[in-house]
Amino acid sequence: MYTEEEAKKTGVVGWVKNTSKGTVTGQVQGPEAKVDSMKAWLSKVGSPSSRIDRTDFSNEKTISKLEYSNFSIRY
Repeated sequence: MYTEEEAKKTGVVGWVKNTSKGTVTGQVQGPEAKVDSMKAWLSKVGSPSSRIDRTDFSNEKTISKLEYSNFSIRY
């Protein structure tokens, strides 16, 4: 819920999901500066009840158009 709120405030699209392993997975798309801002928030702030041990951003690439129109929570 907090990640979705931050993503909308930052202006990025994509999705996030809590995994059964106690981790979070997802995808963030948008202008590079906004994606970087979201990555910083995910790495240092996160949801109030979260404990961030490490972050791992992978499969980063430049895209020509967004694949999502909003940011959502997946279950």
